[in-house]
Amino acid sequence: MEFNLNQQATEERLREFAEKIQELSDQIGFKVSARGWCYQLETERLINKDEFDKVESWINKCRKKGILPIDFTAEEEGRKFSGVEKPMENSPIEELKEWIEQTMNTERYYVPDWWDGERYYIQMLVEKIDLKTLFTPVCKKYHIPIATSKGWSSMLQRAIYARRFKEAEDKGLQPVLLYCGDHDPDGLRISEFIKKNLADLKDIEWEDGEEGYDPDGLEIVRFGLEADFIDKHNITWINNLITGSGRNLASPSHKNHKMPYVQKYISDFGVKKCEANAIVPMPQIARQLVETSIIDYLGNDAIDRFQEKRNQVKKQLDDFKKKTGMQDALQKALDLIKEQSD
Repeated sequence: MEFNLNQQATEERLREFAEKIQELSDQIGFKVSARGWCYQLETERLINKDEFDKVESWINKCRKKGILPIDFTAEEEGRKFSGVEKPMENSPIEELKEWIEQTMNTERYYVPDWWDGERYYIQMLVEKIDLKTLFTPVCKKYHIPIATSKGWSSMLQRAIYARRFKEAEDKGLQPVLLYCGDHDPDGLRISEFIKKNLADLKDIEWEDGEEGYDPDGLEIVRFGLEADFIDKHNITWINNLITGSGRNLASPSHKNHKMPYVQKYISDFGVKKCEANAIVPMPQIARQLVETSIIDYLGNDAIDRFQEKRNQVKKQLDDFKKKTGMQDALQKALDLIKEQSD
């Protein structure tokens, strides 16, 4: 199916459009942002980059008309409401019971210092929100912070994750930043300039007096997308270098066309690109990519090491409960609640 977004958005055309992206959504298995759908359809070679705004418009029309669910797309974090309070369905006594049960299993909720005794401390940046959604389950398993850079990351975002690197480095850990971005001239340039951007903030000072971070010892690793990975998995190259503004870097009329980074890219790869979102429809392969990149540093037994830290917390709590009689007291409280409920 091909889209002609210049045609009138009749209900029939909107339904055909919705059917196609619903089919792709079922393959992906999680919600994608409206902008993310633009990248997906570009990867499928159904649209060009200069049609992104029209795609977002069609998606929104489908949502307004009920052709697509209103929550079909992922909401941006910045647009979500804060302070929303939902009344509890449990009674106060039922809620008390759950809190007591959680207290009896505190080790499940306690966060130890996962990086104590480790060699590396890892954080991750990805180019787009859909990659964050895709990689988060793996990062959570390895206790790795992950964020979306959205191109050139904000000053505050850089300062915050740099501070964590500084704290890790002060503990003797080797800081590592894993980065996944687009394979295009600017995408490759972003990964190369991350350390410079961090270095620009090394002289800052926080309100609590903490100084900035010198990233000289930071190891930055771009793990995707790379050309060999794209070719190996038959991911579609887009045969143009049109940017988000709709202008073509491959055209001599573009102000950056003659810049060394653009000319080198064209010399190495030709006039083609691949958006990082292209791996979203292949979640298993994408998650294996990120997990392999993590294991390269933490090793195959990292999960076992993290579990041992959890076990040590449980042992400490069990010893304390046994010594103080707290376990029996909590169990008696649960028994009383059960008696009152029967």
